[in-house]
Amino acid sequence: MFAAVLLVALQATPVDRAISYLAEEVAKWRRDNGCFSCHNNGDAARALYAVGREDKETTAWLTNPSIWATNRGDPVVSDKKLARVQFANALLAIPPKNQKAICEAAAIVAKDQSANGAWEIDGGSPVTYGTPLATYFSRGVLQACGGYTAQVEAALKFIRSVPLANVADAAVRLLENSEDAAARSYLLTAQTSDGGWGQYPKTPAEPFDTALAMLALRRGEAVERGRALLIKLQRGDGAWDGTTRPPGAQSYAQHVSTTAWAVLALVGTAGR
Repeated sequence: MFAAVLLVALQATPVDRAISYLAEEVAKWRRDNGCFSCHNNGDAARALYAVGREDKETTAWLTNPSIWATNRGDPVVSDKKLARVQFANALLAIPPKNQKAICEAAAIVAKDQSANGAWEIDGGSPVTYGTPLATYFSRGVLQACGGYTAQVEAALKFIRSVPLANVADAAVRLLENSEDAAARSYLLTAQTSDGGWGQYPKTPAEPFDTALAMLALRRGEAVERGRALLIKLQRGDGAWDGTTRPPGAQSYAQHVSTTAWAVLALVGTAGR
C-alpha cells in the first residue's frame, strides 16, 4: 500500500502537486478564519478552476457578488477595491459562465474606475497586483458583461499608455495587445540568465514576475526557459515561495497567490 502511494506521489506533475497544496489551503482559510480572502478565494481559486477543480464554498461566494461587501477581514490590511477585482476575476474562471453573476460583479467593479480609465491600486506583487494589472482584469469583467463600452475603451487607452517601467507593466501591455512589439522586446530583453524574470531587467528572477511574463509571451523558447525555472523553484510541498515587494519578505498571502500564478502560467503555456 505504501509503495503504491509513493509511486503515485512520484508520478505527480508539478501542477498536480501545486493543485493539491492549493486545494487544501483554499478550504482551510475559510474554515480557520471565517472569511474569504483575495489570495485563497481569488487567485488560488482561479488556479483550481483552471484545472477543473473547485472549492464549493468559494464558488457559492464568488457567484453571489451582492454579499461581497459583507466579508469580514482585518481593516488594517484589507484592500476592498482590490478584493472586488480579484473576486470578479475568479468568477470569470468558473465554468459554465454565470452571466447574471458576472454582470452583478461588473456593476460593482465599474464603480471603482478612476477618471483616467484605471483601477488605481498600489503594489505590483501577486496579491497587490498594481494599477495596470488591476485595470486589465477589471476591463475584462466589464467586457464579459457587455454594455460598458465607454469604460472599456477608457481602460484600454490607459493600458496602452502604461510606460515600460518594469516587467509586470510590460506583461500587462502584451497581455492586452499581443502585437505590442515594444512590450515584447522589453520582456525578452529582461529575461534573466537562468530563464526567469525579476521585477526589473537584470534583477534576480521571482516566481510571480516569471509567471506573468510567460502568460504574456504565450509561447516560444523564452517561455520554455521560464517553465523550466518555475519547476526548478517549486518547493517540496508543491508550493512556491512568495514574491514580495520588496523581495525577500515573508507573507502567507503572497506565498499562496504566487503559487496560484505559477500554476496558471504552467497550465496556460502548456503545449504551446
